[in-house]
Amino acid sequence: MHTSPESPEPESPEPETAEPETAEPESAESAPPDVALGAIISERRQLINLAYRLLGSLADAEDVVQEAYTRWYAMTPAQREAIASPGGWLTTVASRICLDLLGSARVRRESYVGEWLPEPLPDHAEWADGGTSRRPVDPADRVTLDESVNMALLVVLDAMTPAERVAFVLHDVFRYSFNEVAEIVGRSPAACRQLASSARRRVDASRAKVTPAAQQAALVRQFKQAWEEKDIATLINLLDPNAMGLADGGGVVNAAPPTGGSERIARYLVSMLDLVPDLEFLERTVNGRPGLVVQQEGVTSTVIAFDVEDDRITRFWAMRNPEKLRPWTSV
Repeated sequence: MHTSPESPEPESPEPETAEPETAEPESAESAPPDVALGAIISERRQLINLAYRLLGSLADAEDVVQEAYTRWYAMTPAQREAIASPGGWLTTVASRICLDLLGSARVRRESYVGEWLPEPLPDHAEWADGGTSRRPVDPADRVTLDESVNMALLVVLDAMTPAERVAFVLHDVFRYSFNEVAEIVGRSPAACRQLASSARRRVDASRAKVTPAAQQAALVRQFKQAWEEKDIATLINLLDPNAMGLADGGGVVNAAPPTGGSERIARYLVSMLDLVPDLEFLERTVNGRPGLVVQQEGVTSTVIAFDVEDDRITRFWAMRNPEKLRPWTSV
């Protein structure tokens, strides 16, 4: 990985979303149609994984991948055969669409009601026996849950410029070379190296010491039990004195305003149970880390992701916007 800073980033025009240029075919003509089709379809999961990390929204990621495939099949057979690497072509197109969407998202969020948070993702394996009413999810549509999708990182990524985010995700997460990133972003390799370096500094500055999953799970379990028992003193003890909580209701449902401080948060959480006493709390994996799902009459109403450091909860993010809870109603 290249981490040394480069000279200041040169100005360059905004990238276009035109399809990348084709290359000379490498035995594409000899590949049976079913094999070629299989190779194209097999790229779907990789594209979904990439687009979600770039956008923080599974719904938008699915739309991007669908658009990339639409552009692929809009070409003539001869044009498709002239592309040496269909997977590389699809990745380039999908990344450029994401880059455009990230630019327009900043404008859209100016009218978004309340806090905007990334869309949380479930671990489908935990819901395998969740009932016959749940719709099975195609494995090709699932996002790999690892540290590159933890909520804390996605929140930091969302604060970056579109070009920084794309350069960082492509290079540091998916290991594309800076020459490849440059082709996608529409800037020089040196400029892309600088973008990724700037993004990496932001990530490093915000990154807390990683807490083992088992340790975080135990802390979340204690938090859940104290919340259920309305034990304010224990909740305060489990929260960092300067803990912060954010909730996203999207203007669709009521969401708590940003809360700060362990006592304020603890008292607010207990007051919620006084208002809605029939809530059920489930321990579930949220974006690859231990979290909580809150249900009312069997319907998921809130998904909470946590950030933990030194046996204390330092931050949590509560998703209440039903439009962003779609993956939790189909698992």
